[in-house]
This record gives sequence, C-alpha cells and structure tokens, in this order.
Amino acid sequence: MKTNFKWLAVVMAVTLIAAACGGDEEEAEAPATTVAPATTAAPATTAAPEEEPMDEEEPMDEEMDMMIATDIGVDLEAGVIKVGMLTDLTGPFGGLVGLVAAGVNAYWADVNAGGGIHGMQVELDYRDTVYSVDNHVLFYEELKDKVVAFGHSTGSPHTVAIREDLEADGILAIPLTWYSGWSDPALNANLVPHGAPYCIEAMNLVGYLHDVLVAQGVDNPTIAIASFPGDYGLDSAVGATLGADALGMEVVYDGSGNIIPGQDNAPIGNAIAQSGADIVWVTANAATFTEVYGAAISQGFEALWSGATPNWSPALVAPDSPIKDAVARDYYGSIYFSPIIENNPGTEFLRELMATYAPEVPLIDYVVEGFIEAMILHEALNIAYENGDMTQGGVLAAAKSIEEIDFRGLAPTESYVGGANERLQRQIWITRPDPDALAAGTSPTGISVIERAYTHPIAADYVFEEACYKLS
Repeated sequence: MKTNFKWLAVVMAVTLIAAACGGDEEEAEAPATTVAPATTAAPATTAAPEEEPMDEEEPMDEEMDMMIATDIGVDLEAGVIKVGMLTDLTGPFGGLVGLVAAGVNAYWADVNAGGGIHGMQVELDYRDTVYSVDNHVLFYEELKDKVVAFGHSTGSPHTVAIREDLEADGILAIPLTWYSGWSDPALNANLVPHGAPYCIEAMNLVGYLHDVLVAQGVDNPTIAIASFPGDYGLDSAVGATLGADALGMEVVYDGSGNIIPGQDNAPIGNAIAQSGADIVWVTANAATFTEVYGAAISQGFEALWSGATPNWSPALVAPDSPIKDAVARDYYGSIYFSPIIENNPGTEFLRELMATYAPEVPLIDYVVEGFIEAMILHEALNIAYENGDMTQGGVLAAAKSIEEIDFRGLAPTESYVGGANERLQRQIWITRPDPDALAAGTSPTGISVIERAYTHPIAADYVFEEACYKLS
C-alpha cells in the first residue's frame, strides 16, 4: 500500500506539472522546517556502471590543494563542496520536483562514491520553498553565504526574484524553468538554462502540425491559441503566434492569457470549437487543459491539439479516463529531453543508478531532468577545479565557459559560450499519447516518441535576440 500511495502522489503532482512555469499559483505558507530528500551519501559497496562510466576525478594532492582558490562553500581541508537547492518539495509541485531531486541525489551519490570532485564530496543543501516567491528569496539569502552555487531553482517568477541578487553576489544558479528569457543575455548573466524555451517548443510543434495537415491535403490550416497568463503561458503563446505568422496561418481564435486555474474555462473550449480551427495550441496544465479540451470535443469538434509539455499528464490516457480515446486521436505532445522509455547510454546509466540509490522512486521522466541539472553542475565544478578557482565567481565563470556538454543521449548538447542566437536550444522530442503502453506499464507517462531531437525549419531559422515574452 505504501508504494501505491507514493505512485498516486506522483500522478497527482504530474497533473499539475506547471512546476517550472508561471507564477499563477497562490503563494504558499512557509514550512515549519525545511525538508531535504534522502542523503546523497553513497553506499560503501556500490560503484559506477562498467559501461561508459562517468569520468572519475583523481584524489586531490596537497600541492594542488594549495593552488585552489576558494571563498564560500568549498572546504579543501574537510574535502566538502556545498551546493544550494531552492526547491518546491512539499508545495503544489512537490511530487514533481521531488522526482527531479531524486535524480539529482542519485547522480551525486554515484559521483561521491567514485571519489567526488577530485576527492571532495558534494553536499546538497535543500530548502523547501513550497513554491513561494517570498520563501525563495528568504532561503536564497540564508544559503548564499554557505554554498558555492545553486544547483536548482524552481520556477520562473521565483528565479526572477533572485536574479539581480545572483548577479550582484556573483553566484551561479541552474533554473528549473524553460522561460525564453533565460537565453537572453540581459537576464541570464548568472544562469545556465537548458532545453528548448517554451516559445521555441511552440514554433516546433506548430510547424510540425502544419506540415502534417498539408501532407493530408488541408490547404491553409488555421490555428486557435489559448494559454495561462504569465511567463509560462504567454512565452509559449507568443511562440505559437510567431510560428503561425511564419507559416502564413490565420489565428482564428486568440485566447492568450485567458485560461485561469480555478475559474470556468469551458467557454474557452466552446470558443475554440466555434472557431473551426484545424490546429489548437493550449498552454496550461493537465487539469485546465482537460476543461478546455472536454468542452470543445463535447460539441463534436475535432482538430490536431498540442501545447507546452506541462499540459501533459498520464491521467489523460489512464484506463478510467473518459477522454483517453479522444486524446489519443487528437493530441501531439513534446518533452525537452529524452524520456525514460528511450534506450540510449544516458537512460541506461540513469536506470542503473536509480536502481542502486533510489529503487523506491518511480522512473517518471522528470528524474531525467535531475540528471541533466546535476551533469551541468558537475562539468562546471570540474572546470573550476582545473582552473584553480573554486570560489563562487570561479564556478560561475567555469559554467559560462562550457563550450559543449554532452548528456549521453539524455538531452541535446548545450553550450554556454558565443552569442545568444547560437546558444539557444531548439531541439525537442515530439510524442503521441499511448494509453496501451500506460496500461501495460511500458510507458509510465503514457507516451510514445515519434520524433527525436526535432527542429522545424521555422524554429531553426528564428533569429533570437531577446525573450519572446518580456516579464514586467
């Protein structure tokens, strides 16, 4: 029963998968205590996988010790590197972010078991923000004089709230959010983003669906757009609009910013149905997507539906879902990295580490996100050590010097040097609902992949100069 309850909590969290998205949720109260995931200490008997092992660092010798500059968060004598983690662990997206944290923990447990960073053990100092901007700022202030970098920052408005302080303090942070502003040099001086931004994701999918319909003989497909307000919804909606403009598609309904959690969103679905659109782009979460979609199809409306990754929940195609067959017929989804069902060196490595360090954690796709975040920080810490500068500023400079980081198939390679247009990630995975695979247990998120590392020409050709949607 305990395992079943854990699984239920995860599914419920995934249905509200806007964790890394906009600030449309109400502020949560601060927890009485901060809660950290399981320790990163590694079992004494475990070792890295034999196939394609991660690089092991050489133990630090005394001569090199004397050459390493440090200030905060790195104790050469104790052999410890402290990293801050600003996460929502018990708030509205705790189940989802808990999966990310589980991936981070397993990755660093394995690194520490293999000798750490040149003999130094990495310690993760978690703070539970409960998805509150005020808590996020409070815990940043608490940790900034204790850690060398922030390995995780949940949420766009939350990360925006500490952005200027990060820059003033000279500290690195890795955001869990795909806002396009993080690819804008004016906003990301101390951030290393990863994955295609919401607006680029939208361009890719709108272009893909346009081409599908044209191949089916539909001349001049039309599109309807609806979204949450805020950075998540509007960054994505702007991307869909830009994609439609590039393809000469008419927007027959524009509900950008009109989907509001907790309100009656059926009228939006009714308006979409009345528009007669061939393609529908919705950026919301699973619960509000269901409201809009259900209202539209109840009128007999059929179209190709899509939207940002946080729309998706396996609950949409669960065996008892009344809309599972319609969703399987209509919906095209995406994800910013290789889902767990894929077979590549990265997913094989991930499965082995999770089985070793966190066998109780269900292998949902957001565990992959945890590995990606940890791999970015791992690379930055190694470069900082090699540069002889493990100060906060040195780790930031090291991260910003990464010319290419290879995630072994878990995600497209990333670069943090060069111009914003060159650094911009444009690749996504395109998926279709797969209720049979979910029922059979072969796809825990109920999807199958139809395109890997995909970029549509309109996304490839888009000249990025600033955020698609500008935060006020």
